[in-house]
Amino acid sequence: MKKRDVGPKSRIKPIVLTVIAVFFVVFFLIPISLTVFGGSKIGNVALIPIQGIITGDGQAPLGMSALSSTNIIKFIKEADENKQIKVILLEINSPGGSAVASDEIASAVKLTEKPVISLIREVGASGGYWIASATEHIIANRMSITGSIGVISSYLEFSGLMEEYGVSYERLVAGENKDLGNPYRKLETKDRQILQSKLDRIHRFFIQEVAVNRDLNLDLVEDLATGEFYLGIEAIDLGLIDQLGDKTTAETYIQETYHLESIDYVKYEVKPGFFSAITGVAADFFFRIGEGIGSVFTNQPVRLMLT
Repeated sequence: MKKRDVGPKSRIKPIVLTVIAVFFVVFFLIPISLTVFGGSKIGNVALIPIQGIITGDGQAPLGMSALSSTNIIKFIKEADENKQIKVILLEINSPGGSAVASDEIASAVKLTEKPVISLIREVGASGGYWIASATEHIIANRMSITGSIGVISSYLEFSGLMEEYGVSYERLVAGENKDLGNPYRKLETKDRQILQSKLDRIHRFFIQEVAVNRDLNLDLVEDLATGEFYLGIEAIDLGLIDQLGDKTTAETYIQETYHLESIDYVKYEVKPGFFSAITGVAADFFFRIGEGIGSVFTNQPVRLMLT
């Protein structure tokens, strides 16, 4: 009988297959299972991080952090339905993002039966502040960036550069405003007026939401809604936040207000899988909230942000 070849090549093959299998389990199956199942849900305080750019689908350019309003809303609902959870704590560190996504999260907060508290870390501005304003109590560091109630629109206009290099834009549209804000032609007076009307309307929505959420006089909020950001030490005097402090302050407030002997957190978050970590791309948005958020989306003809 012929002996089976058990040379070096034959021994290497099963080793390679084993390494591939281990790699697949560690870097693919485990991250996906953590993403899907989200870990343990035993505790009395739900901790939901709101970190990065607020978007509808959680996608942003490589190197930038983003969150999905769909996921945050799901977490808020799960925490509200969890009988063990007594309080929901939103840990906010966001300069804003999509107006629609921010409004969706704020609406979900207001629909909860359980109390929702927000803790602003470095930044809770624009869309981040919109969400915070919908909670029952806002805590921020004395140096936290808050507020920034305003709207901004910007886009890169290339018509001068194209003219310099002899490149022309041949305009073909069905509907006179179809190419409104196209970067390949100058913004006309009529175009500017249309865009400004959209900005003013979104700005008005933002002001009204803050006034209602914070139980502030509408005229006062209008005076504050210049787009300026306020440090926590300023925001508390203006009525934009309730308390200065940090996470320990928030924990003390929760324990004393809601009569909890101790705090056991249930953290709701999506852990990015392998592919999402390497394939982040810019999402398509028209209206955006937040200082500097839209500055990286140069592929969009027009960007409207609350800031």
